[in-house]
Amino acid sequence: MPQYVLALDQGTTSSRAILFDRQGQVFACAQQEYPQHFPQPGWVEHDALDIWESQLACARKVISDSRVPASQIAAIGIANQRETTLVWDRATGEPVARAIVWQDRRTAGACDRLREAGYARQISRSTGLELDAYFSATKLQWLLENVPGASERALRGELCFGTIDSWLAYKLCGRHVTDVSNAARTMLYNIHTMRWDPALLDLFGIPEAMLPDVVRSSERVGAAREEWFGHPIPLSGIAGDQQAATFGQACYDKGMVKNTYGTGCFMLMHSGYVPPVSRNRLLATVGWKIDGRTDYMLEGSVFMGGATVQWLRDGLGIIRESSEVEALATSVPDSGGVMLVPAFVGLGAPHWDPYARGTIVGMTRGTSKAHIARAAVEAIAYQSAELLAAMQKDAACPVMEVRADGGAARSDLLMQFQADLLGVPVVRPLVTETTALGAAYLAGLAEGFWSGREEIQALWRAERRFEPAMAPERRAALRGRWARAVEHAKGWVEH
Repeated sequence: MPQYVLALDQGTTSSRAILFDRQGQVFACAQQEYPQHFPQPGWVEHDALDIWESQLACARKVISDSRVPASQIAAIGIANQRETTLVWDRATGEPVARAIVWQDRRTAGACDRLREAGYARQISRSTGLELDAYFSATKLQWLLENVPGASERALRGELCFGTIDSWLAYKLCGRHVTDVSNAARTMLYNIHTMRWDPALLDLFGIPEAMLPDVVRSSERVGAAREEWFGHPIPLSGIAGDQQAATFGQACYDKGMVKNTYGTGCFMLMHSGYVPPVSRNRLLATVGWKIDGRTDYMLEGSVFMGGATVQWLRDGLGIIRESSEVEALATSVPDSGGVMLVPAFVGLGAPHWDPYARGTIVGMTRGTSKAHIARAAVEAIAYQSAELLAAMQKDAACPVMEVRADGGAARSDLLMQFQADLLGVPVVRPLVTETTALGAAYLAGLAEGFWSGREEIQALWRAERRFEPAMAPERRAALRGRWARAVEHAKGWVEH
């Protein structure tokens, strides 16, 4: 009987593969970074073959290094960076252009024109999303309009559109599919009818022939070809990374909240079994669909979370490794009044300003690189605090705690400051690889590896609980100063 599930965690800056055992514990892990491409200011691209080759290499390495035969792996689950948009040749499997990454802002002007034409409300009502360049629809429209011959070939059914889950599924087992959680992030999928929306396809000029079939988040959709791992392994779980993390955090009841501190920060609240409506510019999105039931979420997105630390490393060069930021930031008692608003690719929820840009305010002659590092770490918490404030306005029930995961959640400094700013406890689980874990759980459920959500909930364990220790007056003052700094960042790019 198979003893493991393999999760493919395809992220914005790296691909990972993790083997989980029946207790939901990490048995083996492999990770590989791949190149980022920035051809113009505000443009972010990936080579889809880099993604596939790095992801396949990680999966093979984790199987090889762990000496687990592929026959002992019950299923594969995919968790992926969402919204990143790719078009490839249906016959050859060759991409027609680089993938346009979720962070890319090249279609902000197209969104402005649609907004001026009065389409924002229609899009929001159908998809639960803000009209923004973040999502796939305008990226796909751009590719069809700017890649020679793409529009005509798409009409003839020669091209496939997919988010990264679709690409990996296609390469693994030859099926052109996506799951409901990823479909819901394209700005083309109606979360009420649970179908591709004909009116939106027409609006964006997207031929239905190029769209993937939409499947449940937990079901067998095929099997990885024997050539990849020496044995066919069922592909049985697919979810966008943030929905997968929410599932891995066992947030199965209304009002439960998780926040992932990755390249970006993504806060999701379970909102029940009907699409929610946000009055505070949060997103309504599909969490997952298992059997016949769909779980819905409220979501807020921060575009620059851990990527802010990468900028300290790669852009400013004030640290050599991302892991050094904690020691540098804690070498000073506070940020010395410095506020860093990392709006390098605009601002997400609740501002939705694609023309905002990164800003540092409050510097003096006494400002050091340590203060800037501290401000960068604190900026991650400030942005997330804005999301929870919006959620608490939207939600009918109080938030009792926030479950944290992602690479930056390992920072005690960040977690304590986050709890202080939120005024509610932040809980770090024993297994912080919850994105991959959620994909594994979804795949394992489809194959009977785990019996149900109750068994998974029983496996969840807290590693540390960070209680808020900041005086309310201090919290209010800091958040007010942050709001002032954000105003300086907004609308910087003239358009």
